[in-house]
Amino acid sequence: MAVALWTLHRLASVLLVLTMAALLAYVIAPLVQVAEHPIRIAGRSRRLSRGTAIALVYLLLGGTVAGGVALLLPNAVEQADEMMARVPAYMQSILAWEHGWSRYYERLRMPLELRRSIDQSVVAMGEGAARSIQGSLVALVGALSYFPWLVLIPILAFFLLKDVTSFRRMVVKALPHHGQLRGHRLFEDLNATIAAYVRAQILACLLVGFLCGVGFAVLGVPYPVLLGVLAAVLEFIPLVGPLLLATVAATVGALHAPILALWAVAFLGVLRLVEDYVIYPRLIRRGLELHPLAIILGVLAGAELAGVIGMFLAVPTVAIGAVVCRHWLEWRSVDGLNQTPVVVAPAERTVDISADLP
Repeated sequence: MAVALWTLHRLASVLLVLTMAALLAYVIAPLVQVAEHPIRIAGRSRRLSRGTAIALVYLLLGGTVAGGVALLLPNAVEQADEMMARVPAYMQSILAWEHGWSRYYERLRMPLELRRSIDQSVVAMGEGAARSIQGSLVALVGALSYFPWLVLIPILAFFLLKDVTSFRRMVVKALPHHGQLRGHRLFEDLNATIAAYVRAQILACLLVGFLCGVGFAVLGVPYPVLLGVLAAVLEFIPLVGPLLLATVAATVGALHAPILALWAVAFLGVLRLVEDYVIYPRLIRRGLELHPLAIILGVLAGAELAGVIGMFLAVPTVAIGAVVCRHWLEWRSVDGLNQTPVVVAPAERTVDISADLP
């Protein structure tokens, strides 16, 4: 176990790339199945090979992504330039708010020591936020060094989609004979759980990003395209992502008009309720059977172990662990029943009378 854990730690980058490739494969697997569906041409049934179908789906996805980027990029760049140009105005607003808060101190006749404590707390909070933003930017720049690894993701996903059946058959055959059926059932359950989660999460991200962009534009919150893209990205991170989005949207709205912050928070609260209890259950089609406490602890542990990437992978990891644990408990109960000793009633005592016979 120690050697295995050390190996996993040393191969963390490889495992991350392989995990991202597997998630991409789960996303596009239904499209590949549609592309493989046979069609009749001149009275004969024809179908694409697996590799050709995957290549066709890659081309369609690449065109769709390129079209979406071409459609959103000009607006996003324009809003980013506008945000950078308004930074001095934002700083003036913050200074004006600070002066107003000082006058509020004077009206309340607050003791000097208490005022200094509050000011120090506010300054420390601002410095902490600045350090967090600086650390996030440094982490983002550091993540760019992994760009060559990102190129491997679609390549690995191609091979996973093309040969996943043979890989699974090989692993199942490597198991002992009495455990092959159990291994097959475990693989099927894991496949269904991960596929349901990944596809539902992708659809939820796209839907939440679109609704947030439209909602912020209707409410008059500045930079609706940027906030919509941010909402789609943060939707990948459960619990933490929506809270961070609400904080950013409320801050941006408050810098323009305080009422916008209230409208933005109210809109995101309603959207969260509708998305969590109406939309998402229908997207996922089947529950992951995870308790909210397990999700919270998983996200916190993922953040502590691997930062943002850990939070992103926390829920599928916990879901996989729950499926494996459930199968193990079922196998253990079945084995226990099979090994239960059978109690046989003692036979009646009989007397051998053959010796008395002539």
